[in-house]
Amino acid sequence: MTKLYLAMEKDLLVVDVQGERITTKQTLQGMQPICVTFDPFRPERVYCGTFGRGLWRSDDGGETWEPCGSPGLYTEPLMGRGINQAIVTAVAVSPVQQANGYGVVFVGTEPTALYRSDDGGDNWTELENVRLLPSAATWSFPPRPHTSHIRWITPDIKEGEKIYVSIEAGAFIRSLDGGQTWEDRKFRGPLDTHTLLTHPMAPGRLYAAAGDGLFEVGREYLESKDAGLTWESKAEGLKHHYLYGMAVDPGNPDVIIVSASVHAMEAHHLHQVTPESTIYRKEGNQPWQEVREGLPPTEGMVIPILAANQDEPGVFYALTNQGLYRSADTGLTWRRLDIDWKEEYERQHPHALAVRG
Repeated sequence: MTKLYLAMEKDLLVVDVQGERITTKQTLQGMQPICVTFDPFRPERVYCGTFGRGLWRSDDGGETWEPCGSPGLYTEPLMGRGINQAIVTAVAVSPVQQANGYGVVFVGTEPTALYRSDDGGDNWTELENVRLLPSAATWSFPPRPHTSHIRWITPDIKEGEKIYVSIEAGAFIRSLDGGQTWEDRKFRGPLDTHTLLTHPMAPGRLYAAAGDGLFEVGREYLESKDAGLTWESKAEGLKHHYLYGMAVDPGNPDVIIVSASVHAMEAHHLHQVTPESTIYRKEGNQPWQEVREGLPPTEGMVIPILAANQDEPGVFYALTNQGLYRSADTGLTWRRLDIDWKEEYERQHPHALAVRG
């Protein structure tokens, strides 16, 4: 069985796929989910961050939920041991570090702050040195330029003390000691990373799908081979300069897909302009190539959120306002999954997608 968590603009959809049988459940209705993930050590433990309603967790795979760590959602004050912002923009669980039977959890917020929990979300510690970095004064999210947020958190796939974080917009930062101290952005490193990934078969390799190409063509996609110390642009073949979603084949670290648009406006602003976006695929040192077979028309499609399942090598998933799509041949061709897709979702922007076996 494969379980997928689809964070739409208003609700979280939990999709169970068992062969040809697919069931879909609406949950966290009206909660505006932004990010979602699960604990690799306890897969039924799921975390979901929301816009304005804090962090939520489930212990039954998404059937039921409870608030987790946000002061405004409790009847008694948390006295400094909670998450002090209600907008939770990123959540990640370490694949190698665990404490008290749970994977170590990291949460990012708007305004920019980063938190860590070593007990499954009951108690939280802010990693305050993030906000003290020299570049912090320059961080700014263009739609709300007075603020910024943690866009992506990537605990290292092998070395638990290493944590990689992207700030939207302004910096890629990293910690080598579990979050106690932080290194500021690097020369020619990505500034506006939307998706930041690692791969278990490629230690030290970081993949960054970014908006940097809007400011300098050729900076849409960057890679690091030394855990974020130095970066190299690998954008040959891209005709769209704004990248957002990304996934890497669990069975091959050299097969990558990204979602792309000509601009952030056409990527996201469904209610202001007609969206237009596409998906590119890259294998090894080959240039990026646009893939279209089985996908909806580019015009009208909000930029897809992409994901892979570690238990399904060669398989990718794409979520957009036109539905949920699956590729079983490393992203070359796609088919739409027959989930319960309401007409209202066609007018919503998807925010996150998590998949587990």
